[in-house]
Amino acid sequence: MALLAGCGAADPTSMERFKRTGDLIAVSGGDAGAPNACFTCHGLEGEGNGAGAPRLAGLDMGYMTRQLEGYAAGLRLHPEMEAISRRLSAADRMAVSAYYSEMPFDPLATETARAAPPIYVKGDPSRGLLPCADCHGVEGEGVGPANPALAGQPAAYLAAQLSAWRRGERRNDPGNVMTVISLRLSAREIDRVAAYAASLRGGPQRPESREASLAERRDDPRNGASAPPPHEAGPPAAADRLGYGEHLPPHPSEPSGS
Repeated sequence: MALLAGCGAADPTSMERFKRTGDLIAVSGGDAGAPNACFTCHGLEGEGNGAGAPRLAGLDMGYMTRQLEGYAAGLRLHPEMEAISRRLSAADRMAVSAYYSEMPFDPLATETARAAPPIYVKGDPSRGLLPCADCHGVEGEGVGPANPALAGQPAAYLAAQLSAWRRGERRNDPGNVMTVISLRLSAREIDRVAAYAASLRGGPQRPESREASLAERRDDPRNGASAPPPHEAGPPAAADRLGYGEHLPPHPSEPSGS
């Protein structure tokens, strides 16, 4: 009887820690409810659904936490994710982000057969566009905690996010970097970049690069699980010099049939 009594008298502190574990939130939905369990859209292995729900496995914890905060604050619009994020506590958002960040993501076994769009590998200085690879990696592996991996993400999801930035439906990027970039891309370029990035192999995340990282992104403590160390003084980064913090008019769309 004493043994049974001991089993029944759960330590409230231990139970609270158990309720807040990321894996339990991912499979049960936590305070968001079972119908909203993360795995129903993002998969048991965090692989995503190949369409609108992105892969979460292996992404940076701080990056994912900031996305949940953005949904909760209405800075990133998505009816289901806004409702889910608002029902999760700050601790729960961090816990589930930590859980998915520790999931392995195996690079694709084959090289992409797609030709790289010039924007991805070379950028376009005439429009103030740095290469996508500077921040997201040649293999889509991500560079530093502020710049997420693109490899393994559905092309439809990547294109939808660029379009969301263009429409002002996603406004949680430090310095408005992606908003400005999306406005300088044509619809055709968005589709090409998204398809190419989705086909990349991926790999271990590269360390942050001062040359590629805008000051606002480097200094945002939510970019990683802990605040990134300050960079040594030096010349302005290329992203700073190109004025990504400014809001510029959209680049004209390419002529039809080109």
